[in-house]
Amino acid sequence: MLIAKVIGSAVATIKDEKLIGAKLLVVREADVYGEPVGKPSVAIDTVNAGTGDLVLIASGSSARQTLETKDRPVDAVIMAILDSLEVGHETTFRKS
Repeated sequence: MLIAKVIGSAVATIKDEKLIGAKLLVVREADVYGEPVGKPSVAIDTVNAGTGDLVLIASGSSARQTLETKDRPVDAVIMAILDSLEVGHETTFRKS
């Protein structure tokens, strides 16, 4: 799992039929403080996340292990919205 920040959304009117109805969000890998550090990618949203949310994503074959993404051509899935992060007894992120 990776920590990522939702930075936008993606709309594709023409896509594989297995992706019809899937919400696509643009995410960037983030550090433990919630600051984006990686390059942008697109992930299927299974938890109703939105722009600005700090989320957990799975990628590769693990992305196809949720009920919503099983047997779909998916390489990244948002599977949790983080409420807080604690690293070494320090709270580094708390959802406002």
